[in-house]
Amino acid sequence: MHVALDRCSALVLNADFRPLSYFPLSLWSWRESIKAVFLDRVNVLAEYDIAIHSPNFEMPLPSVIALKEYVPPAKRAAFTRFNVFLRDRFDCQYCGDRFPPQDLTFDHVIPRSKGGRTTWENVVTSCSSCNLTKGNKMPAVVGMIPLHTPAEPSVHQLQAHGRGFPPNFLHESWRDYLYWDSELDAE
Repeated sequence: MHVALDRCSALVLNADFRPLSYFPLSLWSWRESIKAVFLDRVNVLAEYDIAIHSPNFEMPLPSVIALKEYVPPAKRAAFTRFNVFLRDRFDCQYCGDRFPPQDLTFDHVIPRSKGGRTTWENVVTSCSSCNLTKGNKMPAVVGMIPLHTPAEPSVHQLQAHGRGFPPNFLHESWRDYLYWDSELDAE
């Protein structure tokens, strides 16, 4: 069975064996992971059932790697469009429907034309339809109050939200290192 190397990403864990990020999941390409192994920057915790070859060398592809040096998490969440969506769990804050990221935009609760700023406290996730309906009007005027009051999330909150959205592909070797919300079997 031939597996495309592009589909052999390695799950990257911090030195404390937690993923560097959950959403998007911290993954490195097979090339990046091999390079990190050769530079002795990571420990290999699990491998794929396939190997890379050169004339004088063979090495199983890493599927889970852990950094040898701990990378402290950011103290504050980066203010990005994607993190606004993640904070709001990909739900339009006006109609309440969930959308894929590519179908979302963000809305200034107090429009910029009325002095609103681009901050955590004034930006919410919006679908295109609601954003168009609200336009540059004040929320009370158009009767569109956000479902949740926008606020700056902590890094911990964003990580917790990210765990609720597992990626489309999870290699079986990754499961022991990801903390998705699932019940453990009682013995």
